[in-house]
Amino acid sequence: MRYVGWRRRSVIAGLAVVALLAGCSRDPNVRKQKYLESGNRHFQDKKYREAGIQYLNAIQVDPRFAEAHYQLAQCYLKMEIISGAYSELSRTVDLQPNNLKAHVDMGNLLLGGGELKRAQEQAEIVLKQDPKNVEAHILLADALLGLNDLPAAGREIETAIQIAPDRSPTYLHRARIQAAAKQFKPAEESLQKAIQLDPKSIEPLLSTGSFYESQNRWADAVQQYRRAIELQPNEHRTWRALAMAFLAQKKTTEAEQVLVEAKKSLANNPEGYRMLGDLYVGLGDMNRALAEFEALYREHAGELRIKKNYILLLIVHNRLDDASKLNEEILKANAKDVDALIYRGQIFNRQGRAQEAMQALDAALKSEPDNATGHFQLGLAFSQLGNNERAQKEWQEALRLRPSFTDAQRALADVALRKGDMDQLNTLSEQLIRALPSAPQGYIYRSRVLLARKNVAGAEADLKKAIEVAPQNPLGYASLGNLRFTQKQYGEAEKLYDQALERDPKYVDALQSLVAIHIQQGQPAKAAARMSTLIEKDPNYSTYYFLLGEALAAAKDLEKAETALGKAVELDKNNVGAALLLGQVQVARGSPDKAVATFERVIRDNPRDVRSYLVYGGLEEGRGNWQKALELYQKILQVQPDHALAANSVAYVMLEHGGNTDVALSFAQVARRGMPDSPMSADTLAWAYYHKGTYGLAVDLLEDALKRAPQNPTYHYHLGLAYQKANNRARAKEHLERALQINPKYPQAAEIRKALSELAGS
Repeated sequence: MRYVGWRRRSVIAGLAVVALLAGCSRDPNVRKQKYLESGNRHFQDKKYREAGIQYLNAIQVDPRFAEAHYQLAQCYLKMEIISGAYSELSRTVDLQPNNLKAHVDMGNLLLGGGELKRAQEQAEIVLKQDPKNVEAHILLADALLGLNDLPAAGREIETAIQIAPDRSPTYLHRARIQAAAKQFKPAEESLQKAIQLDPKSIEPLLSTGSFYESQNRWADAVQQYRRAIELQPNEHRTWRALAMAFLAQKKTTEAEQVLVEAKKSLANNPEGYRMLGDLYVGLGDMNRALAEFEALYREHAGELRIKKNYILLLIVHNRLDDASKLNEEILKANAKDVDALIYRGQIFNRQGRAQEAMQALDAALKSEPDNATGHFQLGLAFSQLGNNERAQKEWQEALRLRPSFTDAQRALADVALRKGDMDQLNTLSEQLIRALPSAPQGYIYRSRVLLARKNVAGAEADLKKAIEVAPQNPLGYASLGNLRFTQKQYGEAEKLYDQALERDPKYVDALQSLVAIHIQQGQPAKAAARMSTLIEKDPNYSTYYFLLGEALAAAKDLEKAETALGKAVELDKNNVGAALLLGQVQVARGSPDKAVATFERVIRDNPRDVRSYLVYGGLEEGRGNWQKALELYQKILQVQPDHALAANSVAYVMLEHGGNTDVALSFAQVARRGMPDSPMSADTLAWAYYHKGTYGLAVDLLEDALKRAPQNPTYHYHLGLAYQKANNRARAKEHLERALQINPKYPQAAEIRKALSELAGS
């Protein structure tokens, strides 16, 4: 009985415990505290995403839980999600105005964002409550330094030192202020004091090395970085600093050797063994970068960052199937992985699958709305769909989120270049040069501005600068070669293209330009021989066969050209240029039906590449099949509603074959907006006005067209008819007769003679 009683009491006690635990689990204070503690454990283990989720859970239980907001801000800082960190810090100080650490953190974020006055305000809030807060004095000193109030900055940092004279980092801030005031000897003394106070820390050594770099004391800088490596050989930043010092001196080989050593010394540190591959990426040597990350992936298949870097390089090299396979593995493990969703969008963008790209990118941005890369790729998707206005907005948003985002700057620069907006292009080129002074693209964009402004010497200087800052990048050589090409300095241009190809044997722009030079000089056989030599070395590269076909077509060897172009398309079904030239060669050989089959196939494989519809439409229009031509031109406008050439073609076909004049006029206006300087768009719009009976506008446009193309018989014919309708018989007769003089066999010659007869009889 005693045993049973004991047992009953135990059961009752157990039930009481269960009830108590259940009550605790429902208690919001207990729940939020558990989430906070779990987040803190993840944070200590450097699992910042997992920690962030737990802090968010705590906030969901209690939105006014200031400690969780503050810790979430720390996670965002670690993950470099700056806008999220600032938002959470703002919420923290709203809920807990006396959280001085949060005020200081906010101030440092504002400082980093250039909001100097607001950073100063945060420091002053802290110092009002705690006049001896060293971090606040340092923050205030840094803000005043940014505001160029060096005396006040100096006073603040001296106050911080008086409060805590044995604190090494404070002397580093003092050195910055002294260097800004050009007090270089005192700055060096402050740095040495920081080293003395904390001889086991690498931070003073790294700061001292950076100071010596600013003084061009390269040997001293290298010595400091080597001391830092000796002190902490497992810290990747020390190796990186040494490599960057060599790079700054243009000692690329030495920088590479340092990172090869780092890879061995940091075999267990992903940040360390990735640096060599990152160097190759930074140098623009994508072939070596791919090889490096391919090797790293084999060694560290479980390292997610390595896998992601490898995927990115596969995308860059257009190995989309390989990239997609690896990327889908990531998404299978975590369907919400933002990086992988963006990679999926990138892959779809490169495959011309813009709608699918948008779905992936929308999912990524739903999780991380401030992801600049996601916005950039979404802009590319909109661009493919012909929504250029939305594309531009996405690129601008990407640049707002990451002001140094050079891909977005380049995309916007390309927009400005297409629009001929030289002021905007100049602004963007300057931004690129500031962001990447050792990259060629900014100088090349600026050279385009200078050329447009007739400053050839300035443009040439910028192109030479592009080569100087990136001697291993083919872009500068090819761009200067293009300038020499336009100047008809073909020998010099050829040398520059050869130099570009020495850096990258498959650099398409240089290859195409070399073929163009030989054809321009009447030497297509020389171009063909060059491509044949390259094919012997690499028989599976589609572009070589494409350019061989182009050279053979120029040499009128159409049979061999067709064979070469067929091989190019066989090797790469996405080589649209080769497929279109193949179709044109087939037409020239008297096989239009084969050409139609070629065009149908290239459209099936590349449905969003509008070039195919345009060339195919031209073939059908030439064969008199205007309804099919109209259908093809209209498909272009489904892909790119503002495609000026397609709009012009639709309008002209409709006007020539009894289409709706009002609809034709609207398309002609689209074409004119897109090609405001084109005589062709002027003629089409004039022809639409003629059909509408607005002869004065037609005359003005046709006069403008003839200024630009005075030997075009169609423009004379149309202007003659417009003058006839405007009752200006003399001018009508003049232009109609001129059309026949230019081309006695003009297709509308009978209509011209009829009009002249009417003028003579009236």
